[in-house]
Amino acid sequence: MNMFQAINNAMDLALEQDKSALLFGEDVGFGGVFRCSVNLRDKYGKDRVFNTPLCEQGIAGFAIGVANMGATAIAEIQFADYIFPSFDQIVNEAAKYRYRSGGLFDCGSLTFRVPSGAVGHGALYHSQSPEAYFAHTSGLRVVIPRGPIKAKGLLLACIRDANPCIVFEPKTLYRAAVEEVPTESYVDELGKADILREGKDITLIGWGTQVHVLLEVAELAKKEMDIECEVIDLVSILPWDTQTICNSVNKTGRVLIAHEAPYTQGFGSEIAAYIQEKCFLRLEAPVKRVTGWDTPFPHVFEPFYLPDKHRCLAALKDTVNY
Repeated sequence: MNMFQAINNAMDLALEQDKSALLFGEDVGFGGVFRCSVNLRDKYGKDRVFNTPLCEQGIAGFAIGVANMGATAIAEIQFADYIFPSFDQIVNEAAKYRYRSGGLFDCGSLTFRVPSGAVGHGALYHSQSPEAYFAHTSGLRVVIPRGPIKAKGLLLACIRDANPCIVFEPKTLYRAAVEEVPTESYVDELGKADILREGKDITLIGWGTQVHVLLEVAELAKKEMDIECEVIDLVSILPWDTQTICNSVNKTGRVLIAHEAPYTQGFGSEIAAYIQEKCFLRLEAPVKRVTGWDTPFPHVFEPFYLPDKHRCLAALKDTVNY
């Protein structure tokens, strides 16, 4: 399956196994912009898979109500850039509902699916990576898959989790990534990073699409400089796997973090600060970040904005030669 097929399969299984589950969002009934929900309305009916008005605050508010009443809500925000009108509902209501009621009420059966990141032609309103905004909010879980197998396992884990979850799906991977995905139901552990390649010289950390860039950089570094890179997919932004990261950095002594979101206050800032606090005496060079720029996401200049293999490889060389 490619990634959108794996996500479709995950939602199919969720709707089949949980009769209370509802799937909704803008154009979801027709399959959605990226076709992730195609054929599900025909299979489960318009009472369970349906379009909503073009109102993200309404989608989030309705989803919170559905989950609070005991049903399972799977809500799609059409693009990550459109999640901001629903920001208040998600961070002030969904994330705090259990806490404010002392555990009497919750809206844990709530998952937001959110296509995010660069897509090649999205420009400033269809290309943003807003994961860092939500990492500041206790009560939420935030995850980002790198491909079909992970997307299905993370989505099913989020749907079954007792906390409101956000799955940021890198939209450029919907059709680009193809893997042998198990057809049965399975879940991935939330809050766990994946070590995709072991190495002793430098730790490379990314998530989503950036993981594939870093794997290519690791190959180039080995071929050109005989540098052995350890590549880690962070997977989970909130909570994030501090132990796996620190174990790797303590071994390699050098680290490079890459993400598409802007440099200032991107989630790489939190990782860098934590590494400096916990691994300072083992570091052989400053923590290096390669990110998007502190500008609105451009259109024709997208190739200059993204942290591609050339920028990452140059940063790797600087770090190793520090």
